[in-house]
Amino acid sequence: MATLKEFEEALREHGMHMALALLERLRERDRQTRTIRPARRITGQKMTPDLARAILELHASTGMTQQEIAFKVGVNQGRVNEVIKRGKWLDDDPHAPEAVARDRAKARMRADPKPQPRPRAKPLARKDAPRAAKKPAAPQGQFAFGDL
Repeated sequence: MATLKEFEEALREHGMHMALALLERLRERDRQTRTIRPARRITGQKMTPDLARAILELHASTGMTQQEIAFKVGVNQGRVNEVIKRGKWLDDDPHAPEAVARDRAKARMRADPKPQPRPRAKPLARKDAPRAAKKPAAPQGQFAFGDL
């Protein structure tokens, strides 16, 4: 697939000045209508049953994609998928798996923001047990053409 720059160079090589002029007008129109938009979201919204119902309503009543819905309501697309496909977050049960996972994650963030190193695996053999001697590798030979 050619880039726009390569396309422009090909037009120039073939002397297609009218097409180059049209391309330049389209660029200018794009520059005039382009705006600087704010970042998608600074912080995500907390998932609530009301927000989950709003997601389901948008999904049912519009032709919006999950990504568009996520952008509109201020959550990530994965949360939208969970609501639509699995019905998560539709009740206000604090013991629901998603609510418990959220609360655990928040508690970990409040307790210690630095990740803890993983503990080393314990050795299988006891330290006071004698170590078994390594067996020498079996000798390996090489076949010649006439051996078989």
